[in-house]
Amino acid sequence: MSGLFNLSPTKKHSLNRGWAGVLIASFPAVTGSFPAQAADSVESIRVIRALGREGEGNPAAAEAGRNLAAGGPETLPVILAAMDGAGDLSLNWLRAAAETIVDRALAQKLPLPVADLGKFLLDTHHNPRARRFSFELIARVDPSTASRLSAGMIQDPSPELRFDAVQKLIDQATRAATEGNKAGARLLFQQSLQFALDVTQIDLIVKKLRESGEAVDLPYVLGFVRQWKVVGPFDSVGGKGFAAAYPPEEKIDLSAEYQGKTAPVKWRDWTVKDDYGSLSMNEPFGSLKGVAAYAWSEFEVSQAQDVELRLGSENAWKVWVNGQFIFGQEEYHRNKAIDQYRMPVHLNAGRNVILVKVCQNEQTEDWAGAWDFQLRVCDPSGAALHSVGDKPSPTLGDTKAKP
Repeated sequence: MSGLFNLSPTKKHSLNRGWAGVLIASFPAVTGSFPAQAADSVESIRVIRALGREGEGNPAAAEAGRNLAAGGPETLPVILAAMDGAGDLSLNWLRAAAETIVDRALAQKLPLPVADLGKFLLDTHHNPRARRFSFELIARVDPSTASRLSAGMIQDPSPELRFDAVQKLIDQATRAATEGNKAGARLLFQQSLQFALDVTQIDLIVKKLRESGEAVDLPYVLGFVRQWKVVGPFDSVGGKGFAAAYPPEEKIDLSAEYQGKTAPVKWRDWTVKDDYGSLSMNEPFGSLKGVAAYAWSEFEVSQAQDVELRLGSENAWKVWVNGQFIFGQEEYHRNKAIDQYRMPVHLNAGRNVILVKVCQNEQTEDWAGAWDFQLRVCDPSGAALHSVGDKPSPTLGDTKAKP
């Protein structure tokens, strides 16, 4: 599993506030000298968390990592807590320190703080990678308990933890097929597809179902929004399109004509047919550079409810729901993944409007050609939600296994 499935940006910000105080409070009072050790660990963590995205501060982080790794197993919960809201480089340093502590403790036959690790694991607000690491530590010292915990994580919001529970269903389905129980195998594969978020697992499940003659409309199963209206391209040379408020941000008028980057532009209907719900702006507008475009859709629910929008994109993007700005990310050509960004939002009973802005930069490398996004609506566990009246498409999900 990768670390691309990020915490909701809004939650990430709240977790950052007062983190040092939380870390200090996390230390158990094991010895009289421990407060000094706690202070040293907190300072080391502060240095590691201050790492820049391009590696600024690496020498200081290396020294801090060595100091942090010198701690005892009782410091593991505080290191895990420090992963909340940390950048990828910082996460690597923190995990490396924790792994060193664990290896030394096990070699010296020192106990790991399993109860504290379990408490951290079961708190779904923590960083998914940190929770996964906590699970792995429990599994190293108590495999039986870890296996039982895994079975209950089939709806965990963390794909890293859901993976094992889904794999158990896949294994059961495979055994049923091997034993000749085709109907049972199909049911188990169908069930596993309801919870899978890992692309490798999803591909396998869909392949098996299609081979058995089952039509699978995968975008519908996963809850991707497929019906959009799109408009563009607008100017984003030099990255200015991300901040620029073009007319669709001010008012939605689906009959309007706007001045685009080089010519007038109008809204047009667009249906997503990609298995993973990806809306490629290169299809309606062409493979352009230094541009921005908008996608608009309606989502209807029978009653007001809190949901999550889960988005993946390799480009800079912004999202609005019912005219309210939710979140944006100005970053280009980072690997895209399902549920890369999670945004809690409130939907009103009846019709809701989703607006997405996607910007493409001016890089010309082959790997920088993507100008797209995928967006699905789900409950906090990751279960797909559908707009009223949305049904599987009869033209998608044929029974031929895709390569």
